[in-house]
Amino acid sequence: MARYLGIDTSNYTTSVALYNSASGEVWQRKQLLPVKDGALGLRQSDAVFSHVKQLGALIESLFQEHGGAPDGIGVSVRPRDAEGSYMPCFLVGETAARCVAAVCGVPLSCVSHQAGHIAAALYSTGRLDLIGQRFAAFHLSGGTTECVIVQPRTGNPLTVNLFAQSLDLKAGQAVDRVGGMLGLPFPAGPRLEELARRSKKTFRIKAASKGADCSLSGIENKCRSMLDAGEAPCDVARFCLDSILAALTHMTVSVRNAYGEIPLVYAGGVMSNAMIRTAMETRFGGLFAQPQFSADNAAGTAVLARVMQEDSV
Repeated sequence: MARYLGIDTSNYTTSVALYNSASGEVWQRKQLLPVKDGALGLRQSDAVFSHVKQLGALIESLFQEHGGAPDGIGVSVRPRDAEGSYMPCFLVGETAARCVAAVCGVPLSCVSHQAGHIAAALYSTGRLDLIGQRFAAFHLSGGTTECVIVQPRTGNPLTVNLFAQSLDLKAGQAVDRVGGMLGLPFPAGPRLEELARRSKKTFRIKAASKGADCSLSGIENKCRSMLDAGEAPCDVARFCLDSILAALTHMTVSVRNAYGEIPLVYAGGVMSNAMIRTAMETRFGGLFAQPQFSADNAAGTAVLARVMQEDSV
């Protein structure tokens, strides 16, 4: 086997990818789901409808350029590997994957969206060798802000155990809500970073925490107060990102205190922020996915299909 199709239909991106395990190449097609101006998200019914409209064209485009039936398929079918983890939007990708697998007569591997993010980060950093070893992975996005301990288990190469999390607001939610109050389009991450880079301030922030867990709910209220007090939008943006950095630093220190010098892997859309990445790399090192593999993508699901299917032969 050599070519693996990955499909991911997350809440904000339709994504497909082909992974050539012989050459190590990944080809991707991605399209954001349409969000109305001023909105801070999508209803699941709207997300499902948009995936249905977009997925077929993306698969068609991918195979027109990189033709030939896949040898295996991987698809994300749930947000996380946790009991009760479910979102309807993943049904679109799962249905398409099952149809393609049945028609092509190839094996299908179902994984979580979070596992796909982690695998994409490992691929992006050239560390697929960590699959099968223990390491700490951080997943920061609009729906998740977690530190998990990853270790192998029969039938699941990326079994995760939760170590720390945000107890309320997620990092991506904080970014988008602050971006919304600053008039930035959704998703606000890239524009918020651009704005924050204009700030001359550096904020010393102590993370609100409970044990290894953190709380991010105060970011939105503080940023609103700063804006109402007339502080510059660039400084408000910088405070938001520095607050997320403080929480991420707290979780990283906590996991290092608990597990020692295990490898650190950072994934998820928020981790494409270069300001946060630079600060974390300077202090802790760690493996950060390239931006195209940080945001939602299907590359990790394709890679996991290869790991799960070839290793089972």
